[in-house]
Amino acid sequence: MVASSSVGLALLLLCAPAFAAQLECRVASVTRGDTLMCLTVDNRQELIRLRGIDSPGRKEPFAERARQHLADLAHGKSATVHWTYRDHHGRIIGAVWVEPVDCPGCGHTLDVSRAQLASGMARWAQRYASQQPVEERYAYEFEESEARARRAGLWR
Repeated sequence: MVASSSVGLALLLLCAPAFAAQLECRVASVTRGDTLMCLTVDNRQELIRLRGIDSPGRKEPFAERARQHLADLAHGKSATVHWTYRDHHGRIIGAVWVEPVDCPGCGHTLDVSRAQLASGMARWAQRYASQQPVEERYAYEFEESEARARRAGLWR
């Protein structure tokens, strides 16, 4: 009995992120459809790269539309960032949650990465799927497939 409990605990730890941190901030600017700058409560700037998605680069079609869509969702709003690591550029890689425009008082219930996927303004970054929690991975994969089926945004 003890051995199977130990194995189950070991499997759970292998599937969970090594360290999950949470950051409260205000979205100060949006630089790309998958990158934004947050200002923390102690006035530090943090560059956030949205985990699990990839939007068009600056010179690619839909780049400005993807950036503007993310700005419409998040710019100027308070946000909660759930993250586990920084990349080699020092950016936080995480999921950014804000209050939806159509639900004042709901709190940070909108995952902006998922909204970017649903609108066709980003692709699910499947090559980084192992860095996502399982539920997030499946939700992002679903949102991209739905956007493709509707021929939304990038998928026109």
